[in-house]
Amino acid sequence: MTKHTYHWWQTGVIYQVYPRSFQDSNGDGIGDLPGITQRLDYLKDTLGIDAIWLSPFYPSPMADFGYDVSDYCNVDPMFGTLADFDLLVKETHRRNLRIIIDFVPNHTSDQHAWFQESRSSLDNPKRDWFVWRSPKADGSLPNNWQSHFGGSAWEWDSVTSQYYLHSFLKEQPDINWRNPMVKAAMFAVIRFWLERGVDGFRLDVAHYIGKDIDLRDNPWIPGINLEEHKDHLYMAQNHLYDKGDPYAHEVFREFRQLLDSYSSERPRYSVGEIHIFDWKHWASYYGENLDELHMPFNFALMVAPWQPQSLRQVVDSLEAVLPTGAWPNYVLGNHDTPRLASRYGKENVRLAALLLLTLRGTPTLYQGEELGMENVDIPYERQKDPYGLNVPGFGRDLCRTPMQWDATPTAGFSSAPIEKLWLPLAGDYQQVNVQVQSNQADSILALYRQLLALRKTSTALQWGDYQPIDNVPTSCYVFLRLAEGQKLLVALNFADQLVVLDLSTLGSGNLLVSTELDRQGRIDLNHLNLRGHEGVVISLSS
Repeated sequence: MTKHTYHWWQTGVIYQVYPRSFQDSNGDGIGDLPGITQRLDYLKDTLGIDAIWLSPFYPSPMADFGYDVSDYCNVDPMFGTLADFDLLVKETHRRNLRIIIDFVPNHTSDQHAWFQESRSSLDNPKRDWFVWRSPKADGSLPNNWQSHFGGSAWEWDSVTSQYYLHSFLKEQPDINWRNPMVKAAMFAVIRFWLERGVDGFRLDVAHYIGKDIDLRDNPWIPGINLEEHKDHLYMAQNHLYDKGDPYAHEVFREFRQLLDSYSSERPRYSVGEIHIFDWKHWASYYGENLDELHMPFNFALMVAPWQPQSLRQVVDSLEAVLPTGAWPNYVLGNHDTPRLASRYGKENVRLAALLLLTLRGTPTLYQGEELGMENVDIPYERQKDPYGLNVPGFGRDLCRTPMQWDATPTAGFSSAPIEKLWLPLAGDYQQVNVQVQSNQADSILALYRQLLALRKTSTALQWGDYQPIDNVPTSCYVFLRLAEGQKLLVALNFADQLVVLDLSTLGSGNLLVSTELDRQGRIDLNHLNLRGHEGVVISLSS
């Protein structure tokens, strides 16, 4: 086993910051860029992550909280200024952290100057920068594509008497990437931020930029009851033509070449939000020669049942399909998904932390998961997410509530009155916060800190091989991480009760981490006792 050269985005841990909810520096109840700068020492020294990923901070009407961009090369005044961003980059790099920003390639805001020009007339030079179509001869819609946020994906525009395509909100018109001028303009945006020092990009709904050139109808799922899905027909279609067209691969190859041209100073990085659960199709976004995205985001653990066989199947399936030399990644939470503690139960948050931070590949951690934050039940009149307002039950506000720093009236997030916070706080914030957990030796924050510190010193966890162990109790998931001179055993018990494992063939070992943080020393692998919902990392003797 030979150690190769690994880059920061392979050996490090990425931490997602949702700017609206991380830290408010000016007392308006909304988080901002200076607030993130204020909290960098927490991320670097207290927690121990390696890179931050920022959700959008661009100028926007905020129809979808920044994913409707009206200017790709600026900062919304709500979040600060370009000077604030430059200072954030400077201070991030001064701490030897990396900074990744969201790039929204599929759509702009309907307030973006490009779209305003495009909709002004049929012969405007930017008309073809977006996807416009006339009604069919019978007056019906151009095709049957549905918006992810509910309703048709086509919106009538009375100015030019045509429809424009929007895969999400009608305020988010889809960009026509097949127009070479569009591609050049978007790549100029990438250069703008690379010149300002960013280390990478997370591409929002990346594969949506590939649309069928003939805009063919999507087939309906065989046997689907359309009446049951009438309020959200998007879920009733096989999405063969409205996203994932092979043309997207051509764009990503050019995008990768652009990133590589800036990588002589330090490696630049890309990860695409690609919700595809066919493994071979998903893996194709690495590129045939690993020349497209550095990684397509892997969301499979977030949708798998929380039981060991299902989780192992996800990991083993990914390992089996990865192209030679491709790098895996895992995520258990983000700004679109209910909180870990609410999905899996409080009793499983420690096990989830250990699983995420010991698998082979790059982990991405969502802000607040290191505290065990839970979903917040938000009254309808205080909900903000357009997805939840348009499609009841799908709202994402519940996982976007303010970060909980301390037990003061607004959890240390803001100096604004509590009623002015953009979303309400969790009811338990006085107990579940950074200040309290920093002083608790057995807190979930303490466990994350210990696991993150271990990763920094462990070659096996940073880049070692993954080897699952068979013939263990059905309630357990056990695997090895192997690198030159280091052999680690990871064992997780998903049951409520004690389980005893016989792993005598592995020799003996020393306990490095237990999710319970209350034991250490030599471990007898003839009788490895795992308490309910306990996970351990053990260093095996060679």
